[in-house]
Amino acid sequence: MFLARKLVLAHFWVAFVAFLAALVLGAWQMYVRSPLSTWVNNPEHYYRSVTAHGTVMAYVLPTLVAMGFGYAITELALKKPLVGVRWAWAGFWLVVAGTALAAVTIGIGKASVLYTFYPPMLASPLYYLGVVLVVVGSWIWVALMSVNLRLWKKENPGVPVPLAMFGNVAGAYLWAWTSVGAAVEVLVLILPASLGLTDTINAGLARVLFSWTLHAIVYFWLMPSYIVFYTIVPRAIGGRLYSDTMGRVSFVLFLVFSMPIGIHHLFADPQVGAGFKFVHAAMTAMVSVPTLLTVFTITASVEIAGRLRGGKGAFGWVKALPWDKPMMLAVAFAFIMLGFGGAGGLINMSYQLNGSIHNTQWVTGHFHLIFAGAIVLMYFMAAYELWPQLTGCAPLSPKLIKTQVWLWFVGMMVLSMPWHLVGLLGAPRRMAYYDYTHPALHPQAWTVTVSAIGGFILLASGILLVYILATARRRQAGVVEPFTFSRAAHPGAHTPVALNGFGLWLAMMIGLTLVNYGYPIAQLASIKEAYVPVIPIGSR
Repeated sequence: MFLARKLVLAHFWVAFVAFLAALVLGAWQMYVRSPLSTWVNNPEHYYRSVTAHGTVMAYVLPTLVAMGFGYAITELALKKPLVGVRWAWAGFWLVVAGTALAAVTIGIGKASVLYTFYPPMLASPLYYLGVVLVVVGSWIWVALMSVNLRLWKKENPGVPVPLAMFGNVAGAYLWAWTSVGAAVEVLVLILPASLGLTDTINAGLARVLFSWTLHAIVYFWLMPSYIVFYTIVPRAIGGRLYSDTMGRVSFVLFLVFSMPIGIHHLFADPQVGAGFKFVHAAMTAMVSVPTLLTVFTITASVEIAGRLRGGKGAFGWVKALPWDKPMMLAVAFAFIMLGFGGAGGLINMSYQLNGSIHNTQWVTGHFHLIFAGAIVLMYFMAAYELWPQLTGCAPLSPKLIKTQVWLWFVGMMVLSMPWHLVGLLGAPRRMAYYDYTHPALHPQAWTVTVSAIGGFILLASGILLVYILATARRRQAGVVEPFTFSRAAHPGAHTPVALNGFGLWLAMMIGLTLVNYGYPIAQLASIKEAYVPVIPIGSR
């Protein structure tokens, strides 16, 4: 019995309403920066918008989706009521309060620093306090996931943890450790300077601490999507999960390899030694392993579905797949965008090649394909799958869902591909204005126009998403079918002890992080000359 409906619904609704507002800002940014519009003549308005857009997309949306989806998984996979519902509501309201506080601070022009906490630019302390509230609310979720799993294992000794819950708790532990870097940066370095207690800040140390969080947060974002891949997609398309064990391996490898890689964002920073830059580049290559395992496993699971539907021969199963089902369409589009985004990521991580695209629009195209493309698309599918359970509605309209999925895929490709092109030509990211009347830039004007069109297609997709979810209650179902997760192709397979818990993997995660970050942090913390004057935003 699903008892936490209101709790899960609250998380999803706040997430998607904030997401829609951020989409509006994103489309506006592309429009005013393109030749289609006259420049607004105030870069502050542009950067204010980018900060709000990035803050929602990087912190608010994925955090609330992970929390809401996590609470749903806890009850649906463990088949018992969520323990700590009052604490869960407290965490939710902390996230909402933090979001509102940060949004107001951004709106009044006191926090136009984007979503990356890079001194010496500093926002109002209210913005950072808002972000801290969001993180503290999420830590309550982490604690509840750990407590609920521990209680379930105590009641079910020796029983394999359901794969959905295993991935859910892996994501929670990853976030708990990932968020430590930014938390230390904000509490120890940024807030004292923002409050006026000091007029200098160790910018190099702050950037390294933020890099602790900066890239690993991507894998916290993707955990809910990978849970959908492994535990919902095979069932939704009428197949079987090729390997439960492979799913567990992928989840624990994300714990181990996603943390010690963030310094590859600081290749151009002189205060970090070349040796540690190279080590982080090598470790970044390792994080591709769980994604490659996932692509193989889910492709094999999809093939099982095609063959169960009568597909023959080497590729006949592809034609036999249920392409009329929204989930089949969504997973295909997600893998296409993941492929393009991942290929771009190989350039970003390369110690040698990164210099050609560092801080260019290439980087913007890369992370939009990975996060806004593949990951967020599966957030939509998670909501669609859960909505009948949450609202008692009849199954949602496949036609509308497929339209929304198509719009999202087309919009994201149209938005991001021109960014890759102009990034190779050297177009910088984070620029408020380009003068396309200049002869050197005029040939590139069409790329920004195309990206602006892509932004509006994405906005249309977001509006349709909210419409589908908001009108679902009009189609009440007499009986809602119980929610089920995917069945493994070999359900009786033995689950190794190491893949039924997290002790070994957490130790490796923490150990690798300390090895890869310990010396750079200690070195930068000891350099007094690294302190630079702060630049308060909104005080000029």
